Amino acid sequence: MKPALEAKGLGKRYGATWALRDCSLCLPAGSVIALVGPNGAGKTTLLHLVTGLLRPTQGTVEVFGQDARGGSAEALAHVGFVAQEHPLYQGFSVADLLRMGRSLNLHWDRALAERRLAELDIPLAKRAGALSGGQQAQVALALALAKRPALLVLDEPLANLDPIARRDFMRAVMAAVAEDQITVLLSSHVIADLEPVCDWLVLLNHGTVQLTGAIDDVLADHRMLTGPRTGADLAVPGVVRAVHSDRHTDLLVRTAADRPDFHPAWQAHPVGLEELILAYLERPAVSA
Repeated sequence: MKPALEAKGLGKRYGATWALRDCSLCLPAGSVIALVGPNGAGKTTLLHLVTGLLRPTQGTVEVFGQDARGGSAEALAHVGFVAQEHPLYQGFSVADLLRMGRSLNLHWDRALAERRLAELDIPLAKRAGALSGGQQAQVALALALAKRPALLVLDEPLANLDPIARRDFMRAVMAAVAEDQITVLLSSHVIADLEPVCDWLVLLNHGTVQLTGAIDDVLADHRMLTGPRTGADLAVPGVVRAVHSDRHTDLLVRTAADRPDFHPAWQAHPVGLEELILAYLERPAVSA
């Protein structure tokens, strides 16, 4: 099966500044992929390259084997996109937005969109500007899903929603995953939103990919080592982060799960997803 998304040496530069550089990814079809990183890490740049809103400065990006550079109609027919602010024409009715979607897309399932909106009691006659933030998010999602995409790209879709709207939005996403076996690439700052639903991780920082893989495998490849205070990080390979207190040292280490403990005085503990992500995000940038 072709990967849902494959990038090779992908990069985007603005003047002398690289927003994204040397990004190489191969993301499996059928996964729900968490894209995480701080502000300025390159997440939105990557998503805009995937959705054809930007052209890369270097490298390639393919969606299900189709070149997505430059907004290829063939590639983008497979992609649904919900931007962070859920931009909708505020003066348009929901029905107007559905008609516009039909005119702009190669594939369109109006019945699917209408069914999803009816289940949420969102009237087609109501103007987008009169909807709540949660309802606007649901309309944006319904428009994206009506394309019948193979890849659904979500750029911080939960950022401005209240807890109930966040829950309802993610329920709608996961219902679409279950019904249509689509692949989802979901960017969010809130790890708690990602952990219950995602099975693959892409971590960006300083414009480069720091970590990627199936979440279960990534967690199994890391351990927290706790032992006596040391000024050095021992001779331990793969140290991601070292934290020293007066009496002990914690080392987050990337290593095989079945590797024996490094020293009898040290204890090894499994690592949680949030702890792991924060450790990588705290690493300093490496100079080119």
